[in-house]
Amino acid sequence: MIVPRNLPDFSLARIPGSGSCLKGPLAGFGSSMSSFRNVILCADDYGLSDGVSRGIAELAAMGRLSATGAMTNMPGWRRTAHDLEPLKGRIGIGLHLNLTTGIPLGKMARLAPEGRFPPLGEVIAGAFRGRLNGGEVMGEVMGEVMGEIARQIDAFEEVHGKTPSFIDGHQHVHVLPGVREALFQVLRERGYAGRVWLRDPADRTLSILRRPVGRGKALVVAGLARGFSEAARAAGFTTNRGFSGFAPFDLSVPAHRIFAAAFSNLGGAPLVMCHPGHADDELRGLDPAVESRAAELEYLKSDAFAALLEERGLRLVSGIASHGPAPETSGSRQGQTETGLRGGPSV
Repeated sequence: MIVPRNLPDFSLARIPGSGSCLKGPLAGFGSSMSSFRNVILCADDYGLSDGVSRGIAELAAMGRLSATGAMTNMPGWRRTAHDLEPLKGRIGIGLHLNLTTGIPLGKMARLAPEGRFPPLGEVIAGAFRGRLNGGEVMGEVMGEVMGEIARQIDAFEEVHGKTPSFIDGHQHVHVLPGVREALFQVLRERGYAGRVWLRDPADRTLSILRRPVGRGKALVVAGLARGFSEAARAAGFTTNRGFSGFAPFDLSVPAHRIFAAAFSNLGGAPLVMCHPGHADDELRGLDPAVESRAAELEYLKSDAFAALLEERGLRLVSGIASHGPAPETSGSRQGQTETGLRGGPSV
């Protein structure tokens, strides 16, 4: 797939002292840079199918999103990774760690004994029992998870040629007990502390309740992610502060309402997730979210989305460094300044 070259100039540009941000019509919020509110808009599931990857690349070329996470265990990753080449340095490109869809990149006799990842419900149940498919989290299964995390990072770097800008998880599996510890250990062993930021899919309860879309999902995921940001900071990693974008994966809620809610009640260093893409047969065989992806894609390309950002004074940026330091918390060391990257079905 060739990224279109004849689209309007909504491209991302580097601003001194900041991350990548929008220029052109999407940056027309006034003359003062300080009047903008920075927010990361991240499209999940790059590599899930060719149609999903193509839609994400189109939006990135238009400057209509500022980050994407890649599913490197899926065959579509190697087929479409080259389409991200012209976007390096313009958007954040990270790893969308996957333990619930498709085939692992290596043998996982306990977690995936039949050669395919188990469904999310089984992974969650195993995580909160302290076991994953019959193996002790701190024993054999922990080793399997660490090995698969390493393989998916290797697959990212082998094809993309760079360290991931950030790491998050398909269906937010990276925050589950056992998985989060495995992730921190693998990243620290690779020397990625302070270089790679991590997604915290939780938000303040009041902010969640004030958004009219996706409250139930958001509250459940916030519960699963309890303590993740504190543990990540203790391990040396920055996280976003504020998270939104939960929505039903059907057409029951129009895309404009989904994004109007997602871009409201934002946190101090907010991240909004989205799931755009072209619907194709490959996607239909892998994920229940199909037509909703096409609807999100259409809306994010529209003038209405540009108007939403302008009306709310929002600027899309590619990484956590663009938001500035986090406030001191009980879980962080006194005087420590958090630093972000110096560079650039799902739920």
